[in-house]
Amino acid sequence: MTDTSPTPPTNPSTLPSEHFLNLPRPDIIIGGGGGVVDTTTLAAHDFDVDTRTGFMPPDPPIPRLPKQWEPWEKVLEQAMERKLQLAIRLDFSSEEAEKSAAWRAQVRELPTLSTHQLASSEVLLRRAHHVLTYIMHFYIHTLPLTDRVLVPAPISIPLLRVSRHLQLPPIATYSDTVLYNWDLHVPHRPSADTDAGVRVLGEGDTSICAPALNDIRSQDLFTGTLDEESFYLASARIELRGVEALDLMRATMDEMFVGDDIAVRRITLYLARLAEVIHELVEILMDVRKGCDPDFFYGSVRPWFCGQDADPAGRVWEFEGVGERMVEEDGEGEGEQLEKPEDLSGPSAGQSALIHALDIFLGVDGGGTQTHTPISTTTQAQTHAQSAENPNRDALTLLRRMQIYMPRHHRAFLRHLIANPRPVRGLVEGGDHPELLDAYNSAVGAMKAFRDAHIRIVAIYIVGPASRQRADEAREDAGGMSASMREGIRGAALRGTGGTPLVQFLKGVRDKTAEALVPTAP
Repeated sequence: MTDTSPTPPTNPSTLPSEHFLNLPRPDIIIGGGGGVVDTTTLAAHDFDVDTRTGFMPPDPPIPRLPKQWEPWEKVLEQAMERKLQLAIRLDFSSEEAEKSAAWRAQVRELPTLSTHQLASSEVLLRRAHHVLTYIMHFYIHTLPLTDRVLVPAPISIPLLRVSRHLQLPPIATYSDTVLYNWDLHVPHRPSADTDAGVRVLGEGDTSICAPALNDIRSQDLFTGTLDEESFYLASARIELRGVEALDLMRATMDEMFVGDDIAVRRITLYLARLAEVIHELVEILMDVRKGCDPDFFYGSVRPWFCGQDADPAGRVWEFEGVGERMVEEDGEGEGEQLEKPEDLSGPSAGQSALIHALDIFLGVDGGGTQTHTPISTTTQAQTHAQSAENPNRDALTLLRRMQIYMPRHHRAFLRHLIANPRPVRGLVEGGDHPELLDAYNSAVGAMKAFRDAHIRIVAIYIVGPASRQRADEAREDAGGMSASMREGIRGAALRGTGGTPLVQFLKGVRDKTAEALVPTAP
């Protein structure tokens, strides 16, 4: 019997210069833009993609910054403990308004802390971005809808600096709510004040295994509820289960450089298994219904992490300190001028590098490397204009825009993947391998099933509750809220990342996925 088991990893030093594993490392690809050289994460030299946890870090993220940034941690802790309420709630009482106003006053009175010592640690920068964006979202979404949105300097200045180092927008992203917002039910880690909470493992150290899907929990929640946690953990479990998909992609690309009949048979097996793994991701996605109530999610969870493009009152989010010259006692920021942020969409599952990687690997986006633009510089205004011209094209444009919200190492990984000169789709289309074709189409079909499931989730958690809320408002006074403001809230809820109609966007992505199926011979 012919052996079709995966071959051992090939020594990269013997590979052709164009091989996937011999392409430039992320520190070369990432380049300038203010990002620091990252030597503080275990998998930084491998695009921060761990063999056990994929795009999630191998260790749980630190739960608290060191003591010099304790004022941030305390004010976030107070917001969560006081259970601040959304200003858009119809039952938002005067007592709640006073409690929120008192907390916002505390935020404005915070000292503007230096970020200089954060800049040497990716782990600390991630936690700082998480904490500062959560404070900002609490601050904005407890403001009365008639108030101007001005993020106060004690939050805006350090957030803009941290975001520049990380090359991320100054807003909560998928990495803040999912990738770097988890812990084990029985945590084990060093203190945040000793070695900055970073555990450095020796090569080949397997003392930390991948956490089981049900062994993780969320660190910070806006509402402190199981519904919110279940929503985040569904995505986290997809990331962990997706590690096998990344392994199958790697094994397939290794075989692509062999290209003989045995390699084709192995690739066929890998693609068939990949389809099974993606279907398991569908199951995990649909399991969110077990722990997250749709109406509670729609009315009490989702509004907390909405961005400027989904602001219910259509307000522009302003950042105090933008355009001013910054000088601090420790020399940080001398002559620095903070720039006005351009990208302020909230977190979205579309910011998952795992799903983008699957699309690229299968050739779903454009079907090849020549037509795929991994990182878009498209502004939100340009995106809206394109949406009006061509909704299907806009689906791809927005998927690329979402990569702006990914950790920079993960963006570099996608660039690296796109640069693979031998895409699997080319092998499928260029050869006469019926079983390979069937396996490839099964994997693409599984991706379509994933998109179908996502549309069902949106129908359950957003479209349905929005309709029910509209019916409720027709019977009630809606707290004296104007009809135009109520309509603005509903419209914002039904818009996705980038401000496009959510269902239209998802159907466009689903249709592009279906178009990637390779026709079988008559």
